Amino acid sequence: MIENIIFDFGGVLINLDKAAVPRTLEQWGSSETDPVLLDLSYRYEKGFLASEAFVSEVVTHLGCVTPLQVETAWNKTILDLPEDRIVFLERLRDRGSHRTFLLSNTNDLHMACVRERLGLDTYNRFQRCFEQFYLSYEMGMRKPDPEIFLHVLKENGLAPEKTLFIDDTDEHVLGAASVGLQTWLFQPGCEEISELLERL
Repeated sequence: MIENIIFDFGGVLINLDKAAVPRTLEQWGSSETDPVLLDLSYRYEKGFLASEAFVSEVVTHLGCVTPLQVETAWNKTILDLPEDRIVFLERLRDRGSHRTFLLSNTNDLHMACVRERLGLDTYNRFQRCFEQFYLSYEMGMRKPDPEIFLHVLKENGLAPEKTLFIDDTDEHVLGAASVGLQTWLFQPGCEEISELLERL
């Protein structure tokens, strides 16, 4: 019996263009697999780099772009959060049948972009759909490392076998499963989160 649900944010709730950054990097003569850029991205998602330092190091590494170009390209990933998904989450919360949490690998620039795109009223409304709102850069941890899942479970007294984790990235789902969580590998564009109740 599922009593708790942990939602990923990007790809599951908010729409993303995951190809936006790789497309731009290719135009700049680089790649998303560049080990330096991957390391910078991972450290930024863990909050080990401030936004200004992250952007500065990317500019220095690429050598052909400005800070504004980096920030603009970085935030092209963020698209929209459909109203019907917020309504679904509000109904789920108001039913009181499940405890709900959000757990996202993200960063300060992306979250600032999300707040700007949604507007603070809608963003706060969305945030109130969850008992806890976990963002990797505020935690110093990121998925798929087991420690981040164990932290959420311990802090909230959740039994992993009664907790469903929903994410659209295979390695994150595997990380969650490694600590005993029930999982749903979500497929954006092929599934809709409102189908959740049919799975419980």
